[in-house]
Amino acid sequence: MELLALLTVLLLAHAAAYLAWQAVSRRRRARCYLLDYACHKPSDDRKVTTETAGAVIERNKRLGLSEYRFLLKVIVNSGIGEHTYCPRNVLEGREERPTLADALEEMDDFFADAVAAVLAKTGVAARDVDLVVLNVGSFAPEPSLVSRIVRRFGMREDVMAYNLSGMGCSAGLIAVDLARNVMLTRPRTMALLVTSESCAPNWYVGTDKSMMLGNCLFRCGGAAALLTNDPAFRARAKMELRCLVRANIGAHDDAHAAAVHREDADGRLGVSLSKTLPKAAVRAFTENLQRLAPRILPARELARFASRLLIRKLLRRKAAAKGEGPKIDFRTGVDHFCLHPGGTAVIEAVRKSLGLSAHDVEPARMTLHRWGNTSASSLWYVLSYMEAKRRLKRGDRVLMVTFGSGFKCNSCYWEVSRDLADAGAWEDCIDEYPPETLVNPYMDKFGWVNDVQGQGGGFVF
Repeated sequence: MELLALLTVLLLAHAAAYLAWQAVSRRRRARCYLLDYACHKPSDDRKVTTETAGAVIERNKRLGLSEYRFLLKVIVNSGIGEHTYCPRNVLEGREERPTLADALEEMDDFFADAVAAVLAKTGVAARDVDLVVLNVGSFAPEPSLVSRIVRRFGMREDVMAYNLSGMGCSAGLIAVDLARNVMLTRPRTMALLVTSESCAPNWYVGTDKSMMLGNCLFRCGGAAALLTNDPAFRARAKMELRCLVRANIGAHDDAHAAAVHREDADGRLGVSLSKTLPKAAVRAFTENLQRLAPRILPARELARFASRLLIRKLLRRKAAAKGEGPKIDFRTGVDHFCLHPGGTAVIEAVRKSLGLSAHDVEPARMTLHRWGNTSASSLWYVLSYMEAKRRLKRGDRVLMVTFGSGFKCNSCYWEVSRDLADAGAWEDCIDEYPPETLVNPYMDKFGWVNDVQGQGGGFVF
């Protein structure tokens, strides 16, 4: 009996030790560290100056006075400056006849810059990469772009490669989520995230105003980042992922149609941005925050909000007369807000919803001005601005929020591991930001269009 009892105790101890080891191992695999990232800076000969934009618009003989005035209004209010970038085929006047080679050239320029840069910055060899997740929303050639990266950099035969498309501006955080989920099943994984958008084959040349918006907002760019769950790299990491929340309200018809890649009435391809987009963004944002808040905010803030909400319901009439109800103060749990620079209206809507200051949204506004909306990679330019301005200190908490077609709102919450000061793609201009004014020169140079009478085309815009 004593021997049986001893064996039982030993078996139970072994089982407990095994379960404890499994729990520790699972917790280690759940860690996700951002080693580093690199934002793509295209060559200066691809900059879209006022004169360049005017020449591109003037080439489209389908445009009349109404379209010119619409474009002028959108560009002036876009928040975009004169240092953004566009593909070479547009600069060379071939936007109506893009080729596969044009699109691949745009991607290859990006790969050669950003992917090579992040590998060099971290000292990680291409053959040490276990997982590659690439997202380019509106260009999916065969072989895939992720296969192009594997071949270009000579990665291992057993590298896991995922190619995401059609995800829009929110795909960057979807890629992070995919990499994190793979890491849960594989210890010591090195993941390369590559995010961009293809402008070369998607420049709209028609007259549908809902589709002309894209030409005014979207610009060339991209970013590459290295993530890992290997504890050996923890001391070298810039940030550690604490949580990630995704919300997809595509089941609603108006949300699903808010941003659509389609043909216009004349068969010309482009991205249509619906008037329902702001409403869809607010709905998706609300869904996301409802699940995010309990995971990142202190209990005292949640209790304060709940108590005030209860009081408002109990005193419904008096509260209604005072206007808006209570709001959660996200600044109690967040030090820096890394917001998607989708446009001035998007940034302002998020600022008001979260009760943020001009300082909080400055990185997003400056990114929009300097780089334009580079789709899913925009968030990394915003983060790079914060780092270049030396705002990110050890222990700081960073909230990333992005929106995308579908309609989706994704967010992730990082903790800064050490003081950061790499200027990255901002190095040659960070001292000029923020500028005294964000007003671009388009109205000064082309404002006369608003005084012109008639409907003819062919203006020197």
